[in-house]
Amino acid sequence: MAKAPVLTPQAEDFPRWYQDLINKAELADNGPVRGTMVIRPYGYGLWERMQQEMDARIKDAGAQNAYFPLFIPQSYLTKEAEHVEGFAPELAVVTHGGGKELDEPVVVRPTSETIINDYFSKWVQSYRDLPLLINQWANVVRWEMRPRVFLRTSEFLWQEGHTAHATYEEARDYAARIHTDVYGDFMTNVLGIDVVLGRKTAKERFAGAINTLTLEGMMGDGKALQLGTSHELGTNFAKAFNTQYLSKEGKQELVWQTSWGVSTRMVGGLIMSHGDDNGLRVPPRLAAVQVVVMAIKGDEAVAKVRELGDQLKAAGIRVQVDDRVDTPFGRRAVDWELKGVPVRIEIGPRDLEAGTAMLARRIPGGKEPVRITDLAALLPKVLEEDQAQLLRESRERREARTSDVATIGEAAEAAVAGGWARIPWADLGPEGEAKLAEQAVSVRCLIAEDGSVPQADDAPGTLAIVARSY
Repeated sequence: MAKAPVLTPQAEDFPRWYQDLINKAELADNGPVRGTMVIRPYGYGLWERMQQEMDARIKDAGAQNAYFPLFIPQSYLTKEAEHVEGFAPELAVVTHGGGKELDEPVVVRPTSETIINDYFSKWVQSYRDLPLLINQWANVVRWEMRPRVFLRTSEFLWQEGHTAHATYEEARDYAARIHTDVYGDFMTNVLGIDVVLGRKTAKERFAGAINTLTLEGMMGDGKALQLGTSHELGTNFAKAFNTQYLSKEGKQELVWQTSWGVSTRMVGGLIMSHGDDNGLRVPPRLAAVQVVVMAIKGDEAVAKVRELGDQLKAAGIRVQVDDRVDTPFGRRAVDWELKGVPVRIEIGPRDLEAGTAMLARRIPGGKEPVRITDLAALLPKVLEEDQAQLLRESRERREARTSDVATIGEAAEAAVAGGWARIPWADLGPEGEAKLAEQAVSVRCLIAEDGSVPQADDAPGTLAIVARSY
């Protein structure tokens, strides 16, 4: 009798597979309050690596980290009408504290444009104070009606950048820099996801922005996932909070602003982009554990894996030693496979006699014996090959499942069938976008014919990417 699969097969039920994998790979649990999550150590290790890689890129772009309060006076949100209208359905509002009714209700941070602008208005006095480039790593709360771990939770972790500039052009260029040099580079070269960089339609823009830049990834089931956004805020918040500076010419001018963010949603994107029926597959450049060195059995094997683990760490590889020989080897191997560690090095008594180890590669699959003395030199090459394979698979999937269409009906049909469609925005427009929404299909972004980001919604040759999404 065949064994039941550890995970529900993707082809049978993709959402169930996703939930099975989160549970079996020990990534997260549901929290006690509906819509919240508990991120377990292995899942949090993935987020920590994302933080490290992103934080370095953000700092390279000139931003500095700061921290702002979790509680925001409700009156702050009402200062920018479009902003408060956009977030009103998702707000968590505190009316009592210390056993008493508060004089003014406070909102649990859904995003920090308002409170940060209150302080920007104090900190910015002259052109010498600009640009002001601030980033915050924090949690936010947006009351979610249809929660799904990592993808949509009422509380999630993220970074949010907020900047103030002297001119529209400076703000526009900085938002674009974050979009490409920070987010695009990280998602492509670390997450191994072939994201499409585009411009949101007016309907899909961030509340209070004049332009939103997005990064969209195709998941394993063909749906789209928005993995990050970078917004041009214009002077909307500067007007609301009177954020002005004295120019070189001695005139009071409003600042031009940006905000941008990515969140723990990227962990969900990682799972759905690279996971297979055997579990997660973690890109080597991201992996907190790139290589696990496993003792199959025997004291000599335990001593050898510990020694080898030290050697590989000294070679700059992120290693974990698994010397738990009191736990069956097969169970441990399945657990590491579920967790998606790129490489397993397996050593037992026979391997020691031959001076070899079994090298198991999670991403392409397969095993082969390798001389133990060759591993430190071989593994960096193997890890880079596997990193490249994940990105290649992501790109090939997106290209194979994206159709060029000419009508709204064809666009909807392609999306419902589990793919993306490209259609000229001039042929779709806001009216067509509304018709697609009736079928739970959305315009994910606008791109130029050459794949670049158009400077305006109505730029000649602009194409709309249409899909179902998470």
